Amino acid sequence: MSTEPAFKRKIINDPLYGFITIADKLVFDVIEHPFFQRLRRIEQLGYASMVYPGALHTRFQHAIGAMHLMGLAIETLRSKGFEISQQESQGATLAILLHDIGHGPFSHALEHHIVHNISHEEITLMFLKQLNTEFENKLETAIAIFENTYPRKFLHQLVSGQLDVDRLDYLMRDSFYTGVNEGVISTERILKMLTVVDDDLAVELKGIYSIEKFIVARRLMYWQVYYHKTVLAVEYMQISILNRARVLASEGKELPASSALQFFLSHQIGKEQFETSPAILSTFAALDDYDIHSAIKQWSSHPDPILSSLCTSLLNRNLFRVIITPIPFAEEKITEIRNRISKKLKLEGEEYHYFTGQGEISNSAYDPNNDRITIVDKDGERWDISGLSEQLNIAIYNKTVSKYFTWFPKWADK
Repeated sequence: MSTEPAFKRKIINDPLYGFITIADKLVFDVIEHPFFQRLRRIEQLGYASMVYPGALHTRFQHAIGAMHLMGLAIETLRSKGFEISQQESQGATLAILLHDIGHGPFSHALEHHIVHNISHEEITLMFLKQLNTEFENKLETAIAIFENTYPRKFLHQLVSGQLDVDRLDYLMRDSFYTGVNEGVISTERILKMLTVVDDDLAVELKGIYSIEKFIVARRLMYWQVYYHKTVLAVEYMQISILNRARVLASEGKELPASSALQFFLSHQIGKEQFETSPAILSTFAALDDYDIHSAIKQWSSHPDPILSSLCTSLLNRNLFRVIITPIPFAEEKITEIRNRISKKLKLEGEEYHYFTGQGEISNSAYDPNNDRITIVDKDGERWDISGLSEQLNIAIYNKTVSKYFTWFPKWADK
């Protein structure tokens, strides 16, 4: 007879959903693991707080919220007669809980500037497999659901799909903390309207208006928050800082930083290195926003004028100007800005690239060719929402809208 004490339910008070209950010991133990606790030190929206001061929530909060919504989704489906075993419920819960664990500092903004040729999803899978080993293969179902190899497809769709609980939580959470009301959606109603048809996640017809609002909210949040011009400005300042630091590290220059950050600045780490050197995953797990914040503070007084200038400007919120246009900037205008920057800062060669550049942003609210949102009526007839909705103009909401942007110091456009 086991002498291990019975697991007592844990409760987390969340500002969006109220009390979130953790009733599964394995789930709680995974939350307590250092890999997951690291998410407390990675902000959900990076430097978006430069624009929206309240946007200081973390990946930890988002993961806990998404886990809660997964529980509500499973509860809804069970109430409608769909059998979901305890093992499947636990697997789906762990899969969504850990879906962001592979993010590095500042998440998407620096994803391909800390490591190279490897996505955060691939790193997440490595973390999942490491945790599976540590927890005696109890995460096998979670891994299968995450990879979409589990026989029941709708469980993966709840983790990663057009209408997954990840998106439901981050839209509501990001809206709440930024104060941007355009992101508010009817999360509870959407969850109550979920159903399954031929192993595909679907939504009951009476929930169509909530789905319409969800799609519109997602599009608006991208333009208003995720692609806000000041957010882009900060992201590209960060990228320039890391790129300059990497060059200095390659030249053997002294660069105060944590040992984990120094390692990734001094080495080109990609998928091959992660797979052949398991210790790299542990080094990556030691990285979070704190490493970058601390380094930028120290580098603001670095003898290299490019690095110190960029870091000081970021710390003091003297940010780049970003101009977003429907077509790319005229090349002669770009050349003029580059020349002005090089002359004023006495830069050599192409060092102006640290202070100016161009990019493209795309926004697709809904793609029916990629795991579409299915609406089903009481007779079982199904439609894609874009062909049924009275509000959604397929020519607008199914189309990927691209815009172009150029960034440079504010004084360079005078």
